[in-house]
Amino acid sequence: MNDSLARADAPVLDVWCELQCPDCRSALDDLRALRARYGDQLELRLRHFPLEKHKHAFAAAQAAEEALVQGKGWEYVEAVLGRVERLDREGEPFLVEVAGELGLDVEEFDTALIDGRHILIVDADQAEGKAIGVTGTPTYVIGGERLDGGKSQEGLRERVTEIADRLLAEQE
Repeated sequence: MNDSLARADAPVLDVWCELQCPDCRSALDDLRALRARYGDQLELRLRHFPLEKHKHAFAAAQAAEEALVQGKGWEYVEAVLGRVERLDREGEPFLVEVAGELGLDVEEFDTALIDGRHILIVDADQAEGKAIGVTGTPTYVIGGERLDGGKSQEGLRERVTEIADRLLAEQE
């Protein structure tokens, strides 16, 4: 999922995430800080990696894609991740409720979850993640380097910053 306004030549930070994952919620502060620091100099892409242990994660990934289509992808991701416990308890009705809170077209949103129009995007992200060795979330990939935040998020923001700064310096 990419709704950034990054420059065409901006380095890419892929964030393999799952919207029912408490560790991904913890990573939100890092992602906000990176977006604030780099703005359009770094393309931040949310990549879906729903885990089987979370029964609503696949629907949440599709919901995030529909929110992107309707213009509020990152806002939606942050709103859902901020209330992981409610997603655990309530499932799809909660996903639709969040869409309504953000002023999205709730009927279209609900239809998208029913007709599965975003399944291929989620499946493709998950397959690519498996192919490059993603096993948990969050996992970051930048400059060809994979950083596993599912094991520990300690020092990850600093490492991403280090790599992003190097990539940006190489462009000059």
